Amino acid sequence: MNCRHCTNPLSHVFLDIGFAPPSNAYLTKQQLKEPEVYYPLKVFVCDSCWLVQTEDYACADVLFDKDYAYFSSTSSSWLEHARCYVEDIVPKLQLDENSFVIEIASNDGYLLKNFISNGIPCLGIEPTQSTAAAAEALGIPVVREFFGADLAKTLSKSGRKADLIIGNNVFAHVPDINDFTAGLKCVLNLEGSITLEFPHLLNLISENQFDTVYHEHFSYLSLNSVSTILKKQDLRVWDVERLSTHGGSLRVFICHIESSKASSTVVSEILQQEKAYGLLSLKPYELFQVNANKVKNDLVQFLISEHSKGKRIAAYGAAAKGNTLLNYGGVKPDLIEFVCDAAESKQNKFLPGSHIPILMPSALREKKPDWVIIFPWNLVDEIKNAHSYIGEWGGKFVTAVPKLNIH
Repeated sequence: MNCRHCTNPLSHVFLDIGFAPPSNAYLTKQQLKEPEVYYPLKVFVCDSCWLVQTEDYACADVLFDKDYAYFSSTSSSWLEHARCYVEDIVPKLQLDENSFVIEIASNDGYLLKNFISNGIPCLGIEPTQSTAAAAEALGIPVVREFFGADLAKTLSKSGRKADLIIGNNVFAHVPDINDFTAGLKCVLNLEGSITLEFPHLLNLISENQFDTVYHEHFSYLSLNSVSTILKKQDLRVWDVERLSTHGGSLRVFICHIESSKASSTVVSEILQQEKAYGLLSLKPYELFQVNANKVKNDLVQFLISEHSKGKRIAAYGAAAKGNTLLNYGGVKPDLIEFVCDAAESKQNKFLPGSHIPILMPSALREKKPDWVIIFPWNLVDEIKNAHSYIGEWGGKFVTAVPKLNIH
């Protein structure tokens, strides 16, 4: 395999966690009787441009099909994150009713509804039918396609160039990152801005966040690799914000390379931080497998130990993170009875690979488990606060990343 960006041959393995089904391919009861497709889940690092990337196997249209079950509005903290973003970006970029905003991977309208309420014209681009329909029900116009250079040319020719393009947690999800970036360039107004949010590779490595590796994530991004990819398309980063979302993310502000926007000193500060940590050398990448194995082994040992004592174990959050962890550890319903999730689209289905049943949150009160494993550890406070009642029968929460922790 060659690097998705620079075509350099890839020979350095960052992480190999065996075989797994797509992390969001939730199963119905009928599908439990059918064959389940597993794909290799191996991640390489390019020693030329330092892009970390999955080995090519699964196609995007397999991973993000019409039944794709992730709805952004399920998380109250994510809705608040979106609201605050719009509240900040409108005055920062002086957006008004004469502006035009495009969000790529607009999901169920969780963010664009805030522009609608501000009277700012916008367009969502969302290929998954279920979430696009939810956004359209909110009055948000949606193009139901994957974004790339061809769609960008169509939009540009129809006069729909954007003053702001938003891509929250989508840059890592695109298999052809060069084509996607060329599309960004094509549909951006001369003095417009792009904001991309993505989990920061530096945090993934330093905090043992190996469970954020799954097939839907084609790339794992540092500011250095993102800047290199953008530069190839005559785009540049002019500002960066550090975010707490998804275990530590970056929000990068991008413009045309010839734009009059001045570059913030934060850009060079983060680039230097990455260099100092060693992200432009192979060492931190070569050590990551050992750290990931420890996280997995510690959780499995905990589950076996508590199960042998007769303890009831459940989980909360049918998240992709959890599916990576469960499938790597070979965990099945004998160790974790069920997982609860607030998303109706996942309820009464089964986790891919492990086949653990997904129930409504009310099942926690009914079944009174002794332990509740929180898979979306980035939402740990939100989940603990909402379900603190498990303490009434002595139940406790557990997280596995960056290390096993009892709350």
